[in-house]
Amino acid sequence: MRFRAEQRIRRQGDFLNLRTNGRRHDCGAFLVVTARPSPERGPHPVARLGVVASKAAVGNAPLRNRAKRRLREAFRAHQQLVPADIDLLLIARRGINRLEYAAIERKFVDACRKLFPTPRTDA
Repeated sequence: MRFRAEQRIRRQGDFLNLRTNGRRHDCGAFLVVTARPSPERGPHPVARLGVVASKAAVGNAPLRNRAKRRLREAFRAHQQLVPADIDLLLIARRGINRLEYAAIERKFVDACRKLFPTPRTDA
């Protein structure tokens, strides 16, 4: 699946909504913040993603870009685990670039399974 333009969080108000009203999950090398979009923005047909990597936490521009690229790729590869009406913010932390991509991907999948459990269909 692709990471389309409508899946990207761009507005400052959307980032602010996530930071103030979001539910946080610590994954060690990054933090996952989830929230429903603000009501005035209306419902979204797809899950949306924002990625933050600060200079203080991650380092210079090439390191920040690498961290954001890896987090976006983890989302892109496993976006089916995130419900369509959810905004997701991934905040990179200091140790993110020391991890192998497989470890980042595993942590993202584990976080999604914990935050968005699939309904059981026992008969």
